[in-house]
Parts: sequence; C-alpha cells; structure tokens
Amino acid sequence: MDADETNAVDARAMPLAPLPDHGDVNMPWWQELWRRHAHITTPLRQRGLMCDIEFGLSAYIVRVSLPDTSYLVISPPHEPSSERRPGDPEGWIATREHPHDQTLFEVIYDSAPSTDPGAPQRPEARHGGSVQPLIEAIDHRLTQLGLLPSLPSSTGDPLISTTPQHPAPSHTGTAGQAPAYAYSDAILTLTDHLNGTASYTEVAALLHQMGDPINGLLGRLADFIEAAGEKAKESEDDDGFDLSYDLADAAADIRKAGEVLYVTEDRMRALSPPPPPRPSATPSRMQPPATPGRPAQPRRTR
Repeated sequence: MDADETNAVDARAMPLAPLPDHGDVNMPWWQELWRRHAHITTPLRQRGLMCDIEFGLSAYIVRVSLPDTSYLVISPPHEPSSERRPGDPEGWIATREHPHDQTLFEVIYDSAPSTDPGAPQRPEARHGGSVQPLIEAIDHRLTQLGLLPSLPSSTGDPLISTTPQHPAPSHTGTAGQAPAYAYSDAILTLTDHLNGTASYTEVAALLHQMGDPINGLLGRLADFIEAAGEKAKESEDDDGFDLSYDLADAAADIRKAGEVLYVTEDRMRALSPPPPPRPSATPSRMQPPATPGRPAQPRRTR
C-alpha cells in the first residue's frame, strides 16, 4: 500500500461511529468487555459502523448495526462455549441477521474449530482467533451488499499517518548513512527517556503512545506485520500462504499486548502522589502567647 502523504487520512481526523446509547456504557463491567473487544470494534467503527457488546447464547458478542436495519453478530463458538477470556476465543463466527426477515440470514465468516471430526472445516478455520481475516471478510461482503458506510480507500486508510514518509534505512548502515536499526533506536531513545523521568503521569502518556488502539505504536506495528503477510501471500507460493498466516497470528498477539498497555495507562497515572494540601486562607485560632516573664497558664478543663 502506497503511503501518499497528500491523500493519506490521519486517524484522528476520521471520526469513529458513536458509542451505543444505553446506560451500560458507563458501567465498569461493560467498559472492560468493550476494551477486550476493541480490536474488533475499532476497525468497524472506523468504517462508520456502530457496535455494541451484548450477551448472546453462551458468551458475549459484538453486535454491529447496518444501514438497512439488518445487523452482524460476531461471536465466539456457541457449542461448546469457549472457556477462554472474552475477546480471545478459539475462533470467530460472523453472521448477518435481520429482526423481521429470516431469509437474510447468512454466515459471513466462521473460523471456529469444528467439533465434528467427519465434517469438513471452512477455509477460514486456519485463522483461528485472528481478527484481521475476520475484518477483511466483513469488508468484502458488506462492500458487495453496498452496506459499508465509509470504507477507507487504499490511499485513505485511517491507520496511515500524515507524517512524512522516509525511505527505509539500509540494514548495513555505515558512516554518513542511515543507522542500521533506525526504528528500534528510536524506541531505545524513548525507553531512556522513560527511565529518566520521575513522573508517573509522563510514563502514562508514553504508555498511551504505545497502546492506543487507533494510533498507538503497537497497533501500527501490527499493521506493518499484517502488510508483510499480504506481501508473502502475493508470491502465490504455498509457503507464502503459510507465512502470511503466521504473520497474521503474530500481529494479533501484538494487538493483544497493546490492549494490555492501554489498560495500564490509567493504573500508572493513579500511582502519582496526590497534590499537597493547599494552606487555608482563614487564620487559625491560636492561644495568645504567654506574657514575658510569666509561665503560660494551662487551660482549665472540666
């Protein structure tokens, strides 16, 4: 994908679809579930699709509203129910449904492992719990149906920054050339900065730079690895396809690490000591000083 600075769209300039409008949005338990599913809801909200977290048949699901009043249900396997944490199942099942027209029901994606040894598995079962192939399948089907409100173009990807692009440094950097590991050196500088600060608030800000689900460094790193997987797939070699799946799994692991960092930001900020109390503007009532040469008389108590 060409990163054309002129046409690229900064994710901060592209508004996300709004949060659902119900009281649970303010509840800690719902916010935790939302965080665990951010790697699914964020790319869909970037496409203008409103998402919600609900309890389905046996687990929490992502419900996605579509412009024609139909909706998507993105869920872990139903039977047997997943024993893994919400947001990290063995596979994903995405269906399109309609509240009044059952003929619109269709399975868009199913990477859940089959419980029947004799039944053939769907091709996407090889992806397991990886999210990127799931989002791609939803993109493809909703584009066919004309139900994707604001799918970014290849030159307007919301994950592409408007920061000017620089040529990749040579891995054999020499004097007068770019350093051998320019990008890792930048992170090393950031680590040195973190080690030298005494402010938990500043550390929290650095964690935000790493773990933000939209603009964070780990999200960008996952994008890079997924792009490498797509390049491997372009070879049309069998090992190229296998490599692309391995890279997709690695990218998914990195996104999960970003989710952990995103949560630790508030915890790190909470470590900051409270500000010192402000001195009172009202003068305190004090016992008048003793007369010079005479001892102070103690107060009588009953």
